Amino acid sequence: MGRSPNETSDSLKELHLVIYKNQGCSCCDKWALHLDKQDIETDMKISPNLNAIKKELGIDPRLSSCHTAVYEAEGRKFVFEGHIPAKYIKQFLANPPKEAIGLTVPAMPVGSPGMEYQDKFMPYKIFQINNDGQIAIYAEIKGFDDQH
Repeated sequence: MGRSPNETSDSLKELHLVIYKNQGCSCCDKWALHLDKQDIETDMKISPNLNAIKKELGIDPRLSSCHTAVYEAEGRKFVFEGHIPAKYIKQFLANPPKEAIGLTVPAMPVGSPGMEYQDKFMPYKIFQINNDGQIAIYAEIKGFDDQH
């Protein structure tokens, strides 16, 4: 059975991510602030070996970014790699695809949450990572308005 809209909203109010990052990465902190403003609680963990965490979570090096977030609830674990807008994390968690382990925004696109620079914006894609290692386009972000 699927969740009713009220149940989904209630569970997302309690959304909490653990974010793993390297020491001194300020864009990760800015991304966490973006999440916090969208009612996603965050817990920042400094990792001396971020690549090992990414490998353990099934993130291919070609899909990586500067930080990795983990969501665990109801016996499931999902990963969110890079500067993913909060709205897409919420959308994904409201109805997670059966075959998916999470989402990624590879690299660090200018204008994505946490990577704001003046009024510059580089269109980017959010990819769904599946448990077999395959990826699929989850969303295409063409401008600032697509992120909110």
